[in-house]
Amino acid sequence: MSASPAEGLTVRTVAVADPRDLLAHLGAPDPVAWVREGEGLVGWGRFARVDLGAGSQRFARAKAVLADIAARASVSDDVGVPGSGLAAFASFTFDERSPGSVLLVPQIILGRRHGLAWLTTVGAAASSPLTPRALPGPGRVRYANGGVDEVGWVEAVDEAVREIKDGWLDKVVLARDVNVWSQEPLDTRVLARRLAERFSSCFTFICDDLVGATPELLLRLEAGRVESIMLAGSAPRGADTASDERLGQTLLASSKDRQEHEFAVASVRDVLAGCCEQLTVDQTPRLLRLANVAHLVSTAHGTLTNNAHVLDVVATLHPTAAVCGTPREAALERIRALEGMDRGRYSGPVGWFDADGDGEWGIALRCAEVRGARARLFAGAGIVDGSLPEAELEETRLKLRAMQSALDSP
Repeated sequence: MSASPAEGLTVRTVAVADPRDLLAHLGAPDPVAWVREGEGLVGWGRFARVDLGAGSQRFARAKAVLADIAARASVSDDVGVPGSGLAAFASFTFDERSPGSVLLVPQIILGRRHGLAWLTTVGAAASSPLTPRALPGPGRVRYANGGVDEVGWVEAVDEAVREIKDGWLDKVVLARDVNVWSQEPLDTRVLARRLAERFSSCFTFICDDLVGATPELLLRLEAGRVESIMLAGSAPRGADTASDERLGQTLLASSKDRQEHEFAVASVRDVLAGCCEQLTVDQTPRLLRLANVAHLVSTAHGTLTNNAHVLDVVATLHPTAAVCGTPREAALERIRALEGMDRGRYSGPVGWFDADGDGEWGIALRCAEVRGARARLFAGAGIVDGSLPEAELEETRLKLRAMQSALDSP
């Protein structure tokens, strides 16, 4: 932790004029963000950074860190909405065995939702004027294979398909990574702005040098009400309206993709059914069309039966079948055996939570882990009976284009 919470800590939230573009005001150092269609939270400056370690208790540790800070703080909140007052951002590893989960409490948070805008300062942080910031682009970039080359990854998919046919499991999600070299240090704020412009319906996020735009909302909790947006099953976009419509209808009618999607929905529905009343889940998926790919998508809504913290539910949901497979433990073991890499925080939960236990959490997809002038990009595909290895490889190429479009833009 870079700053130790102490008695006398003051947290202050005040209403401010509408900043409109949150990402345009995002400062440094240690930028964080969670933005969709112009609303959300951005923050900068480091009040606290906590390494949450490995293991299943990393979610509980994050919850305890913010609770400890809240117990020591005097909070003044003139706005009183989820995300105002004391709040933290966090990003968790996909695999509980992997280190790297982290929590950040910014010194300054700028928020915007439902016609309200606010500024939160933590400790002695001095807020700067809310003026848009001009930032340089990344310059020329180069790509190279990550942990496993494309041929090796296709072979892993082929092995997974055989294991599914043999009845070892029903679905497994296999991912691969791509390395990036840049002439200049990569600024996550630049990448986030480009992603938000191209994928405005996704949740654009930054947390401890992890940046991306995910279409998947793992969980939103607000005053006891929960929402989850589940995706699985993908297809490319068409070159024109007619071909795009044809590809979309083919995806909706695909038994292979519908099966993959149902596994993802069931893994979320089964967890929420155990902690919610009045749970409603879409009976049939619909199409979500992004700039480069279309997905099958379903939504769940419900009301918690108790006062659970958002991280309590996130810990139970993760990893869903959308990023792991089913049965969960069997799929996780095959991922460890076949992928040939550590995913790090790719496909793990990323988002924010406040001192009241509300928050918004996505799954870290379409993302990059940035370290100076280097980065790792990630993409995965759900493997089920009927999957074709070459087609799954092409799906990962399509998904990688999301981050590549942010890196390659002039």
